[in-house]
Amino acid sequence: MKILMMGPPGAGKGSQSAKVVEHYELPSISTGQMFRDAYNNNDPIGIEAMKYIKDGNLVSDDITNEIVRLRLSKNDTENSFLLDGYPRTVAQAAALDVMLDEMGTELDAVFNILSSNDVLFERMEQRRVCKSCDTTYHLKFKIPKIDGICDVCGGVLYQRPDDTLESVKRRLEIYETKTRPLLDYYEKKGILFHINGMQPFDNVYNDIELVLRDI
Repeated sequence: MKILMMGPPGAGKGSQSAKVVEHYELPSISTGQMFRDAYNNNDPIGIEAMKYIKDGNLVSDDITNEIVRLRLSKNDTENSFLLDGYPRTVAQAAALDVMLDEMGTELDAVFNILSSNDVLFERMEQRRVCKSCDTTYHLKFKIPKIDGICDVCGGVLYQRPDDTLESVKRRLEIYETKTRPLLDYYEKKGILFHINGMQPFDNVYNDIELVLRDI
């Protein structure tokens, strides 16, 4: 199966994607994670991408399309994958269609996880991530056993530059103007499924699972 996970920043795309990837053993294609990894490795594409990300802006289409194209060219994506964080503009969606057409395939399902802005602000501003293993925590709902320390690997927790209040506001503005039009794009293809992201985590996943069983 070939899946795309959509939704505004903080809606839970990453957490739901991780569970789907684990359950179905799918290759995960997260542009945000790829950019962060490239930045931590001092890769030029990561350094350039972080200039956009720190201010809550979208990375340019050229850079984003290229990093996805390179990932899709690997053998493990031939039969299945999950996209998280890409595409984020109609232009990127069109570029993805070209890539998939060259692979002789297409998307099976696009999930749009819905949530209110008030909840999104709280989730993002209080999110902390491990610098070593990228495990995600929340200062209210998923608190680490030791303040500032990852339960999994003992790494230091930090607030991502794009999770600050001003950056989140900017990201939501961009989502409304540039990413939301993608819903119409995939609605017309008949592969868009809306999921209530205001439910408990397991309920959200169960709604996704009901769709995946029919693919």
